[in-house]
Amino acid sequence: MHTGVAISDINWVWNEKPLKKDDVQAIAQIKEYYKNLNLRFWWWVYPRGQSPETSRMLQEAGLRLIAKVPCMAADLNNSLSDAKFSENISVIEVKDKSDLFFWEDVSFHGFEMPQHAREKYDTFVSSFNLGGQSPQRLFLASLDGKPVATSLLFTHGKSAGIYYVSTLPDYRNKGCGLSITQAAMQAAMQAGFKDIILQATPLGEKVYTRAGFKEYCRAEIYKL
Repeated sequence: MHTGVAISDINWVWNEKPLKKDDVQAIAQIKEYYKNLNLRFWWWVYPRGQSPETSRMLQEAGLRLIAKVPCMAADLNNSLSDAKFSENISVIEVKDKSDLFFWEDVSFHGFEMPQHAREKYDTFVSSFNLGGQSPQRLFLASLDGKPVATSLLFTHGKSAGIYYVSTLPDYRNKGCGLSITQAAMQAAMQAGFKDIILQATPLGEKVYTRAGFKEYCRAEIYKL
């Protein structure tokens, strides 16, 4: 899955079961695919796909293990029972291109992306479907009226997940990350979901724990 943006952590490959010797060619083809696109990528290995053979094959293909990321989940009925928003923090759902512009700008700077990726990231975000039938819903938090944090709720079948949680560097540790996460959680619960998942960065893990998430496993990330 690629976004067209030359940033590793938003271009993904993953294997849902352990790799075998027959997969050597597939690994080479995937590397060539991203090379031709001039894009970097992360190869995610979730627990059901992990094995000594998988690790060996990826490393022999030139990928190195760079992180083991917490995979977390929350029971929405229990986690949101006492959720409260600070009076100076407001959250809206992105409904039009004007709001989407602010969402793109905040997430770009919140993730501290390099300036050379701005045009491609703008193209990627502008392609988001904001219609009622879209599997993704975007949220934008403001502190004292200034847009400062983002999140994205993605749903498919019986699954709901939170992605693209970001806060502008100067506005971290002010409750914005918690509020924008809980906004996505509330939207998922109102849509009928009982549980929700996410993958946590070191910066976000403590916020997600406060929101009621618990770690259940770790995903390995490999990178060229």
